[in-house]
Amino acid sequence: MTNKYELFAPCHFGLEAVLKREIIDLGYEVTEVVDGRVSFEGDEEAIARCNVFLRTTERVMLKVGSFKAVTFDELFEKTKALPWENFIPKDGKFWVKKASSIKSKLFSPSDIQRIVKKAIVDRLSGKYNILRFPEDGSEYPIRITILKDEVTVGLDTSGESLHKRGYRRFTVKAPITETLAAALISLTPWKKDRLLIDPFCGSGTIPIEAALIGLNIAPGMKRDFQAMAWDNILPKSLFKEAKKEAEDLIDRETKLSIQGYDLDTSALDAARGNLSLAGLEGNIHFQQRDMRDISSAKKYGFIITNPPYGERLEEKEAMPKLYREMGKAFQKLDEWSYYIITGFEDAPKYFGRKPDKNRKIYNGMMKTYFYSYQGAKPKRQRASQ
Repeated sequence: MTNKYELFAPCHFGLEAVLKREIIDLGYEVTEVVDGRVSFEGDEEAIARCNVFLRTTERVMLKVGSFKAVTFDELFEKTKALPWENFIPKDGKFWVKKASSIKSKLFSPSDIQRIVKKAIVDRLSGKYNILRFPEDGSEYPIRITILKDEVTVGLDTSGESLHKRGYRRFTVKAPITETLAAALISLTPWKKDRLLIDPFCGSGTIPIEAALIGLNIAPGMKRDFQAMAWDNILPKSLFKEAKKEAEDLIDRETKLSIQGYDLDTSALDAARGNLSLAGLEGNIHFQQRDMRDISSAKKYGFIITNPPYGERLEEKEAMPKLYREMGKAFQKLDEWSYYIITGFEDAPKYFGRKPDKNRKIYNGMMKTYFYSYQGAKPKRQRASQ
């Protein structure tokens, strides 16, 4: 027998539409979209499939309840009123892993965590008729978000954040997360038969995520999830079935043409190490190369890149020159499209061309801009008469 649950998935501010499309494509009904979060309905199978297949969310949350609270008494009583016994067994280990509050009267995370934990203990003590919980069973991490006094309480089905795909063991300074990289690629019309270059590839996240998308490899195939231990809610076999479904969908015929450049040899070593862990050798070529030397005889290629933002003063002073040189280099390419994420607000001024589109995306708390410069599309071959 399957149960219907309310699920929700957080994402970067500005990328809600990308995540919504992913959830709909998996076959689930989206019920609400708010800043940084998409809610939807699904059964036990949905918990497993969404953890395995979703590329652009940080985690899949199982909603226990939501309510308005402006005092700690309200928070306690309304949390206690939720049916916790339907989710946490007598031996379950549970704690409030994180509490966040935005534009709300209740704003102290530590106080919110303490009061919510106490309310759950009170509820379960009455239901299980025990005073002390052994907490030696499976783990049930709880997350609380309060937005404009509206409290949402959920169980974290993912455990480690979903951007941890299992391949990025080697990192460099200021890496872009896998979930953000996947979302940026999804915002472009890049397809697996087109050349893609990242001239500031760092540890290789954008090229590797592009290869996973191009070959239809689900991001969660090489990792475990918190809910795999929740046999009171769903059988572990559902995750095995979701991974088998993902395995069957992999494109094993296509060879991709993806390149990553960087000047830093340690970054390239990290990128090659990550490429090997991802099992994608032969689809991506990493090389030491200056962005100014970018060239290709091919038409209709793509650049998707995360260049330096200039956060430190000495870097900020170098930004105008960097973006001026970038503009000159990219515009030498014949009929190419380029997509640039940056926190440098004046980038288009120095790049030398107004972007066709500009999307604001919050990378953590940092406001960034995703500039789209669209090239020509390949001419369609006419069918012979």
